[in-house]
Amino acid sequence: MYEDVDRTPLNELSKALAREDNPDLIKGFLESLLTENEVNDISSRWTLVRLIECGMSQRNISRELGLSLCKITRGSRELKKEESPFAHMIRHYQESIK
Repeated sequence: MYEDVDRTPLNELSKALAREDNPDLIKGFLESLLTENEVNDISSRWTLVRLIECGMSQRNISRELGLSLCKITRGSRELKKEESPFAHMIRHYQESIK
């Protein structure tokens, strides 16, 4: 069905989000697309990688957010990858709020 890799649903969604510059519209879209639990999961993952990036220990993050060390370790590994999309997005966000 999706022989053209650029036309997969995830790629289409990524391109649509990348073109939009209204954070409120994107937030409303995500809240419409995802369940409340999915929004909470994504939000906690974003928070955990931001806390890791700030230097907070995994144990403190676990206590603070009520997340398993396994989930936090996964986020930490993602941040350490060369050319990490997580790290790039955190830097991009930090630059946008300066």
